[in-house]
Amino acid sequence: MLLTITTTHQPATDLGYLLHKNPARLQTLEITAGQAYVFYPEATPERCTAALLLDIDPVALVRSHRGPAGEGFALEQYVNDRPYVASSFLSSAIAKVFNTAMNGTCKDRPELPEEQLPLEATVAVIPAANAEQLQRLFEPLGYEVKAEAHVLDPTRPEWGDSRYYTLQLRHPAVRLRDLLSHLYVLIPVLDRGDKHYWINQEEAKKLLRRGANWLPQHPDREFITRRYLRFAEFVNPTLERLLQADENATDDEAGEAALDVEAHAALAEIPMALGQLEEVGAKQPLHELRLDRVAEEIRWLGAQRVLDLGCGEGKLVRRLLQIPHVEHILALDVSWRELERAQQRLHVAEMPPRQRKRLTLTQGSLLYHDPRLAGYDAAAVVEVIEHLDESRLAAFEQVVFARARPGAVLVTTPNADYNQRYETLSAGEFRHSDHRFEWTRAQFAAWATGVAERHGYRVRLEPLGPEAAEVGAPSQLAVFEQ
Repeated sequence: MLLTITTTHQPATDLGYLLHKNPARLQTLEITAGQAYVFYPEATPERCTAALLLDIDPVALVRSHRGPAGEGFALEQYVNDRPYVASSFLSSAIAKVFNTAMNGTCKDRPELPEEQLPLEATVAVIPAANAEQLQRLFEPLGYEVKAEAHVLDPTRPEWGDSRYYTLQLRHPAVRLRDLLSHLYVLIPVLDRGDKHYWINQEEAKKLLRRGANWLPQHPDREFITRRYLRFAEFVNPTLERLLQADENATDDEAGEAALDVEAHAALAEIPMALGQLEEVGAKQPLHELRLDRVAEEIRWLGAQRVLDLGCGEGKLVRRLLQIPHVEHILALDVSWRELERAQQRLHVAEMPPRQRKRLTLTQGSLLYHDPRLAGYDAAAVVEVIEHLDESRLAAFEQVVFARARPGAVLVTTPNADYNQRYETLSAGEFRHSDHRFEWTRAQFAAWATGVAERHGYRVRLEPLGPEAAEVGAPSQLAVFEQ
């Protein structure tokens, strides 16, 4: 992915001072899952262009688990557009590589960051629903917007255009720090559903800080905030602060000062507004809560031999190893890469011999009979079944409940009723692109009750995560016991 910034300000090479990057040499910086390169294709007194090129390693994306969520069930985590299309990776790189420029400081030319310059920025390429969406985001900020569409396949013109555009922005007079802040915020807004980092209250504070001078007045501030933060618990208090800032803003200098005061007040108050979620959200993400609850249940059951089916990188295994009465864990996953990652993250090679004997990491499928799964006291199936086609759940049922028959089975899956609280999910859309289905509480209860009746288990259901009126909790747990 490539970002270029061009100016015709005289002398144009002032751009090098502003960016704190010497036009005479190539600079390389380490970033998440790859490297960033800064260089200048042209640098003359009349015209200067700085380029930020990101080289994302797709293999590193999978190994670091920051790519699309495939968990070994699909190829999307290996074959995707993440190395090539502008996304939250580019936004993070802008903040890291051009941090000094974004903060408006220039040691050699301290007056320069406040100058309004003729600037042109080009992003190749960026995803968008259509060209109008790009215009709606950038034109209110004073940019002339040109969006060049790209066909899906040049050999198949009947397929039409792809969702990718080369975006060109021109502004006759804008501070470089403002241009960078606009890109920093709006690129992740277009990066639907694939942010590579946790969204928490720190992200809300960043949005308020980087958008303080322009976001409260933007006509699409609600759309931007919802797409940037995604979760209602972060979106709603942030929108309230932006609305207050907008109400206090006027067209004169006093109004601008009032806006700055409101922005700082927002920074101070946002942790309080989000305090309730911090306990179960920022400090304990939902997936961590699921794992803790399952490990707690296994501890309560007194299980000595435990199956972790769909173990991934071994987060539940780590918790189970801390339970003294668990004598042996068989951790199974269909993806050998996940098992390799589990070996590394659990430091299996460095385990004492006695601890190492407690754990078996093995590759296998939950859709085919496997005699190794027999004879266990409990089995954990955490956020796995929704990755299977519904038509194959009968096979899963036979493998686990009819053949392996552990004393207890713990199954978690998302609660589709709760999806309406995710601001960026449309009706009928799943939380992850690899999910084959997502069940409501009633659907999960019907499936769990049927399984229990067919195989001689009793079952109890419980919510997982903070509950909301009408829609319940974000996830749900079924505990089957013989």
